[in-house]
Amino acid sequence: MIVIQNISKVYGAKKVLDITHLEIPKGESFGLVGNNGAGKTTLFSLLLDLIQPSSGSVSIAGVKVNESEEWKNRTSAFIDESFLIGYLTPEEYFYFLGELRGQSKPAVDEFLKQFTDFFNGEILNAKKYIRDLSKGNQKKVGIVGALIGKPEIIILDEPFANLDPSTQIKLKKLIREWSQKEQVTFLISSHDLAHTTEVSNRIVLLNKGVVVKDIKTNPETLQELENFFAGTVHEEGQSVTE
Repeated sequence: MIVIQNISKVYGAKKVLDITHLEIPKGESFGLVGNNGAGKTTLFSLLLDLIQPSSGSVSIAGVKVNESEEWKNRTSAFIDESFLIGYLTPEEYFYFLGELRGQSKPAVDEFLKQFTDFFNGEILNAKKYIRDLSKGNQKKVGIVGALIGKPEIIILDEPFANLDPSTQIKLKKLIREWSQKEQVTFLISSHDLAHTTEVSNRIVLLNKGVVVKDIKTNPETLQELENFFAGTVHEEGQSVTE
């Protein structure tokens, strides 16, 4: 269980995030959507204790993330390329993560076998450093790296970006399977409403740092989200012409 309580983040005179209360239960696939500047990455950064809140707290399994490190052994994430180590090969990077999470090299090798199709022959044994891979293949390395050690909570920021359509389909299948079989809690932030709706059983919409919608996913969810963003575009257009 993740509990967000009275959390805010202020930069100068601007409040970029302001959430009174939000709970994310174990095993939920949680989608976070919003325009640029809505506060999505700020929220994930607070969840991972990468930045300090201006007020409030984030707790994982009853542990406040900025007061203890006990939550780290159950939580994993891939936010962007800064989470990678560019001068390592993918294999070296996976072994490094495995060591951090108590996995032997043979255990990591066995774990990676299930991603042969996802890697599409472009990651393992490619004899390339991560920095020399395409953006899409770097994304694959980061996502699979986040799964090593079977964490209970996995946080992914824009996981569908830079992936070709075939890989996006494979990733959606992977997320659904891990959520159902492993009872992993997924937190996914994305600009792609269709993909996020498809893999999430709950969607939270942030606008200017505030939760404006909290929806249990249903057949009308995508249309509801599209209508909201269409209205936002209309309002912005009006403000420009006024």
